[in-house]
Amino acid sequence: MVYALFTTAGSVFRGSAVCMYSMADIRNVFNGPFAHKHGHNYQWTEYTGKIPYPRPGTCPGGTFTPGIRSSKNFSDEAVNFIRAHPLMIHPVYPIHRRPLVVRTGVDYRFTALVVDQVDAVDGRYEVLFLGTDRGTVQKVIVLPKDPTSMEELTLEEVEVFRSRAPVKTMKISSKRQQLYVSSDAGLTQVSLHRCGVYGRACSDCCLARDPYCAWDGESCSAFTPSTKRRSRRQDVKHGDPLRQCRGFNAKVEKRLRETVQFGVEGSSTFLECQPRSPQATVKWLFQREGKRKVTPAVSFPFLQLNRVGGVLKTNHGILLKSLNQSDAGLYHCLATENNFKHTVARVALRILDRDIVLALTAQDEDEEPKTRQAGPYTQPSLVSTPFPPEIRLINQYCQSYWEQLSPRQQQRKRTSRRHTEGQDQGLG
Repeated sequence: MVYALFTTAGSVFRGSAVCMYSMADIRNVFNGPFAHKHGHNYQWTEYTGKIPYPRPGTCPGGTFTPGIRSSKNFSDEAVNFIRAHPLMIHPVYPIHRRPLVVRTGVDYRFTALVVDQVDAVDGRYEVLFLGTDRGTVQKVIVLPKDPTSMEELTLEEVEVFRSRAPVKTMKISSKRQQLYVSSDAGLTQVSLHRCGVYGRACSDCCLARDPYCAWDGESCSAFTPSTKRRSRRQDVKHGDPLRQCRGFNAKVEKRLRETVQFGVEGSSTFLECQPRSPQATVKWLFQREGKRKVTPAVSFPFLQLNRVGGVLKTNHGILLKSLNQSDAGLYHCLATENNFKHTVARVALRILDRDIVLALTAQDEDEEPKTRQAGPYTQPSLVSTPFPPEIRLINQYCQSYWEQLSPRQQQRKRTSRRHTEGQDQGLG
């Protein structure tokens, strides 16, 4: 197989394409008839005359020209024929007569291409690494869709340079399992597989359809061919977690944590949900507080909610506008790919009363600045005061925010504070 990369030259239309050709098709075309200009209009037609020896395109010293060691020994007749007939009458078509990969309407072009052959559980696959003029590398696999067509699947895109320097050349090291990428900015190396980015579930690893990766029972890790077929779970051709991940899918649903998010009445809030696979479709389900019934919230394609403010969809989640108390409840983010449905996120949205939030956060304008700076600030105790549910939610929000900080962040804040105090004491 021969892979070829094509890009547009002008700036009006930007596009790139990758085509795959068969060496047998190329050989048949070059062994076929030559093109010849004939007639008053000098139209290209098939040449039917005598072809000199050696046939143009034949390498000297080969099977058919054992007595000729160099093209300098070609006869004048052969040289003149090559000058007059530089083209073949038949074109070389790519396999299935269509490109493997096409990019149009994007702000980048492909600049480099390398291909790696990877052995997986269900066969051998070609993985394409495509460098772009913005300093990224796309990892693409081409899968058979039916007997007459192929489909491309983008596994990931990696930024390999800090600056947006166009990729010049790439080289694969199968021994080190590394991809070496060069540009005018420098040279870097990237691992051929980053299985951990696909997720920590068997379904995520299976849906990724990366021939470099497989589920080993605990994590998505690099695949190595083994005699034990069932020792690693992998399905590159179909990507079917229902068949490959039996017994693991229910465990993932149980381990999924419910996150609590707060919003202020009248404002907007963003519910984040980003499936790891770009091929997944997302649907939101909404469950009101105190009710067991789950109703559709918003799905892609976009559907309007029965609410005043409306919803704005993005690739990373949904934005709820003009919140009200009826928006409080549990939101389920459901992803579907290859007929496999799984919950990506559960967000419990709680709505805070707008007036109470403003009253607690507003500063007292009558208070003198000197009075505020006279002594250290003391946080009022809300625990001992009987307060309405809204204040309890605000207190819970502050507590949950502090708990979400990593221990390293908390330790860093405490350490820097002690360091500052020590400097103050030394200067004193």
